[in-house]
Amino acid sequence: MLPAVELTLDKGESVYTQSGGMTWMTDGFSMETNTKGGFLKGLARSFSGDSIFMATYKADKDNEKITFASSVPGEIKPLMIDSEHEYIAQKGSFLCAEEGVHLKSVFTKSFFSGLAGGEGFVLQELSGSGTAFLELDGSLKEIALAPGEKIKVDSGNVAFFEKSVSYSIETVKGFKNMLFGGEGLFLTVLEGPGTVWLQTMSISELASRIRRFIPTQTSNS
Repeated sequence: MLPAVELTLDKGESVYTQSGGMTWMTDGFSMETNTKGGFLKGLARSFSGDSIFMATYKADKDNEKITFASSVPGEIKPLMIDSEHEYIAQKGSFLCAEEGVHLKSVFTKSFFSGLAGGEGFVLQELSGSGTAFLELDGSLKEIALAPGEKIKVDSGNVAFFEKSVSYSIETVKGFKNMLFGGEGLFLTVLEGPGTVWLQTMSISELASRIRRFIPTQTSNS
């Protein structure tokens, strides 16, 4: 399933997305392309899977409609952002948001942890005030973690989590497990308090599996 979100905006209301993120809209919008905070912030966003430039769509009339579609099979998750509800998401998951939502790239606390994690060491932080939408792979599982409670996850299956949750990487124990266990060398450890959302599919893992069935062309000399 490739879901989409349709937003209805009144005159003066606006929403922004990464460059090329809009799918269709009525004709009552004006568009402005910008770096959303400056070139350096745009460059940092590019490391987390988004474009340097963002596109802001502002409604010039009431009851104008704009649609953003997911690029992978999965779900679109709406998030209400405020000072008590800030989130850290996997790179490339941002779809669109109201103007009051701030999007920036963040690094894992440990450089080694970031390099070890299969999804890289750059994540996306959502703060500010307003509604944001994330596009995520597969289906979602929501898990509330008590203080000190931990869950270990394949890095590609971490969708997003509350900012109060701590994030680290640990090595899979056992030499045979590392080589033949099929889970890679590292796992992501999420520790409460806070809520985490896990996704049942990793697009990178799906691409890897599909690649096995793509015939390769050989040339005869």
